[in-house]
Amino acid sequence: MWREGGKEKLFASRRRRRGNPADISSCMAATHRWSLRLAAEFGHADITSELEKFVSGTGVESGTLTVELIGSTGAITTIEYESGALTDLRRALDLLAPTNADYAHNARWGDGNGFSHVRSALLKTSLSLPVIDGKLALGTWQQVIAINLDNRARDRELVAVLVG
Repeated sequence: MWREGGKEKLFASRRRRRGNPADISSCMAATHRWSLRLAAEFGHADITSELEKFVSGTGVESGTLTVELIGSTGAITTIEYESGALTDLRRALDLLAPTNADYAHNARWGDGNGFSHVRSALLKTSLSLPVIDGKLALGTWQQVIAINLDNRARDRELVAVLVG
């Protein structure tokens, strides 16, 4: 079975044998792109409502949403979007990757944003979330945020892909 098309074919074949009408051929994908202007070094925005609006507009009841902030000096994460939690996150990043540390990236490129790349690598630039009953599976105090970690303000491009 593996030689006949890989894991996807095996998965689809098993579902069809059981009589499940939701085989892989009935899946759909939708994409949403937008941009945000974010301040330097810890500019952030709550993007939860943008993602919820996108998901509800697709009609998908069950699936996975992946959101990506394009670039190597930004991040996507979840947090309780309130000033205390944001201050704590910034403080943790300052301890893990201080802005004034000696970075080989800065020596090579001279742009002073080595800390931004390290912070982005630690937080990550994408996030996947389950969609259940047409809604993002998030906790009561959990929001999805985009963060600019670069040493200058940036227009950040975001891409969301929903498969379900």
